[in-house]
Amino acid sequence: MSTAPLKILVFSHRPEVRETIVTAVGRRPAADIGRVAYVEVGTVAEVLMEMDGGEIDLAILDGEAQPTGGIGLCRQLKNEITDCPPIVIAVRRKDDRWLATWSQADAVVVHPLDPLTAAETVADVLRSKRLPVARG
Repeated sequence: MSTAPLKILVFSHRPEVRETIVTAVGRRPAADIGRVAYVEVGTVAEVLMEMDGGEIDLAILDGEAQPTGGIGLCRQLKNEITDCPPIVIAVRRKDDRWLATWSQADAVVVHPLDPLTAAETVADVLRSKRLPVARG
C-alpha cells in the first residue's frame, strides 16, 4: 500500500531562505518518515490559506520573515487553529529560542541550518505527531 507523502509547509518572504530550509531537511528526513512534499509560500495570507485547508502535516516558519515573522505567526496559528499541525521555527540567533518557546513552537532550528540537525528535528516532530484523524 502506497501512502501519500507528508506535506510540509515552508514559509519565508525570501525564496532563498525557503530553498535553504528545503535543502537542509531534504526529501526524506528519516527512513521511517518516508518522503515528504513541500508547499513553499511567501506571504502570511498563503500560510493561513494552506493551514486552514487541513492538508499540512508540519510547518516550518522563518522567524525573520517580513513584514510578519514566523514567531508571531506561529503563536497566532497555535491559538486560532484547532488541532494545529506541529510548527518548527527557523531563527537566526540561538538567543531567539526563548521567543520560539513563547510562540508555542514544537521545535526550533538555528541558521545556518545543519542538514543532520534540521532533518532529525523535523523527523522527531513528525514522529511525535499523532494521526488519529482519517481524511477524506
